[in-house]
Amino acid sequence: MSTTAAQLLTERLGLTDDEVLQILDADPLSVLAGELEHKPQLALLLALTEEPAEQVGVPTLQRWVRTGGPAGRPIDLLVRREFGAFEDALATLQARGLVVRRTA
Repeated sequence: MSTTAAQLLTERLGLTDDEVLQILDADPLSVLAGELEHKPQLALLLALTEEPAEQVGVPTLQRWVRTGGPAGRPIDLLVRREFGAFEDALATLQARGLVVRRTA
């Protein structure tokens, strides 16, 4: 990834390059050419994750993205491009914090 908004999102959420491509519905050449800035979901996701990253910290946000919650794993919501559900999951994170339960 180049040093763009896509890289910031990648670092903030701990995403792989393949996950970013799926989430943004992009191809690798678009990333290399820096042609992702026009993607509305990129700006949306950066805006949605800015406050939670500051509130809980980037390491916690990265862990949360891969932890199952009431709506499933947030990474799965992102890859399926269910941005509304991801926004709801972020609201839950901000309200409750990261809750990890041990499963039997």
